[in-house]
Amino acid sequence: MTSLSLAHLTVLEVAPPALFDLAAEAGYQNVGIRILPAVPGAVCYPLDRPTVAEWRRRLADAGVGVHDVEFVPLTADVRVDEYRPTLALAAQLGARRLNVSGDDPDIERLSDRFGRLCDLAAEVGIGVDLEFMRFRVVGNLPQALAVVTRSARPNGRLLIDVLHLFRSGGTAQMLADVPGHLIGSVQLCDAPRMDPTDAHIVDEARQGRLFPGEGELPLLEYLSALPREVCLSVEVPTGSSHPGLSPAERAARACAASRRLLASSLLDR
Repeated sequence: MTSLSLAHLTVLEVAPPALFDLAAEAGYQNVGIRILPAVPGAVCYPLDRPTVAEWRRRLADAGVGVHDVEFVPLTADVRVDEYRPTLALAAQLGARRLNVSGDDPDIERLSDRFGRLCDLAAEVGIGVDLEFMRFRVVGNLPQALAVVTRSARPNGRLLIDVLHLFRSGGTAQMLADVPGHLIGSVQLCDAPRMDPTDAHIVDEARQGRLFPGEGELPLLEYLSALPREVCLSVEVPTGSSHPGLSPAERAARACAASRRLLASSLLDR
């Protein structure tokens, strides 16, 4: 059975270590944890040594692992070396990958800093995944692939969020053309085919997604274009699309829907 990770944005209001129990009860094998804010002042759950010790115990009790931690926006003024202590703590927790975005219009500088962050992460055995989003500077698959390729770090890869892939014009063929070793993680969800426009695209991504199979994204086509052993997580925040659901209901429905999708794909055979 393909392992699934619960992306923290799906239930961001649930703080660790309660997150670990919720994920296990919903049927996930791993979790993602928002240990750094996606934007200044946003919700996150920072790490320190006592926290790592407690969370390690609770992860073991729940029987789940940590697939990834997030989020580092690689802006023009980012100081990459300042993340060394956080990476060390994330590694102690058992995290395997770190998610970042590209927010510097100077692609040469962005590529160099992505590479530097990959080097720091490699020191503690962590990979780094660059996520593209239409509303950020690195907004599509070709742009993200150019940064990762230019950086040429063995632990530097792409994070493919299927919503962002679709909204930025990405096709299954484009995905199939990416060398498999450059895809670090994939995030599943669904959405209507109709574009929300630039005015609403951020809201859709952060609170208006649908469970896999509810919408019109070409999910089976995307899955068929992926490497067989790709790491999958489920990111379905539904604050506006399904406002009545509790975090536990949201996590469980996202897992069940993803399992049904995988059962129809080549990845789970």
